[in-house]
Amino acid sequence: MKKTIALLTGGTTGEWVVSVKSAATIAQNIDPNLYDVYKIMLNEKGWFYEPADSVKIEIDKNDFSLTLDGRRIKFDGVFIAIHGSPGEDGKLQGYFDMLSIPYTTCDALTSSITMNKGYTKAIVEGIDNLYTAKSFQIFKGGNYSLSQIKQDLRLPYFVKPNSGGSSIGMSKVKHADDLDEAIEKAFKEDTQILIEEFVSGREFSIGVFGAEGKIIVLPTTEVIPQNEFFDFEAKYTPGATEEITPGRMNEEELQRVQQVVTDVYKKLNCRGVVRVDYFLEHETGKFYFIEINTIPGQTATSFIPQQVAAMGISLKEFYTRLMKETLG
Repeated sequence: MKKTIALLTGGTTGEWVVSVKSAATIAQNIDPNLYDVYKIMLNEKGWFYEPADSVKIEIDKNDFSLTLDGRRIKFDGVFIAIHGSPGEDGKLQGYFDMLSIPYTTCDALTSSITMNKGYTKAIVEGIDNLYTAKSFQIFKGGNYSLSQIKQDLRLPYFVKPNSGGSSIGMSKVKHADDLDEAIEKAFKEDTQILIEEFVSGREFSIGVFGAEGKIIVLPTTEVIPQNEFFDFEAKYTPGATEEITPGRMNEEELQRVQQVVTDVYKKLNCRGVVRVDYFLEHETGKFYFIEINTIPGQTATSFIPQQVAAMGISLKEFYTRLMKETLG
């Protein structure tokens, strides 16, 4: 018996552009023999199903159902492909929990905590072989001392919105005088920001997912941006970044990384597929946690599809395993 699935895309942040591309990849690779898929667009104007003839049909939010040609369609599960709010911050997860509709991502609590980079760092602290960059978390309108920050942190700094994604509003500060401007830029995106010491290391991104009751670590991607750091432009401009999948790590590093990210997945109570970004510090080889992304991009050039290919399985098989695990 086929399951009826809603593929939820769009969102209310600047990341909706990426979300639409992610949903296109997912829609092309969901097994049509197992699932009937309805792509639902969520934005500031509402939640709509748009059939091929482009007449928008509104979703009934009371029970997340769709009336099509006089037939009421209810969904067996939801594939959430919304990056940023409200897909990645726990809001939609809480809504679907109340309706008892299963979904493909982490639960509401994990989603909302992991959207906050500062809180996430505090939780993963203490995992064996995991290090975090020294940082300050500051709040808009709060009491913070720039001179104290400059005194306690070594230059250069990374200044980033605490709950943002796709590196929007992020700056690398090489001169202490530029800190004010970087803070102002980040506060345009969020009311909380994180100021971190720069870790000099090789940057990697690695996918982890749950399937068949096990935690499976995908091959890692090494990220070599031509820009100063892996910013929005580097992420989404073809050729702006060199990406090597699988990333170059020796056997010891690989085993250590796999253990660390498995522990992160467990400690944050993740489900579905997530992506952990990290540095291996140049001098020491230490694993420095950057952040976790609970709804990683699935565009044609995104890391997860690259890593799935490197693992030797098709996206169709990957999404089937993911959906069987999370949607039942």
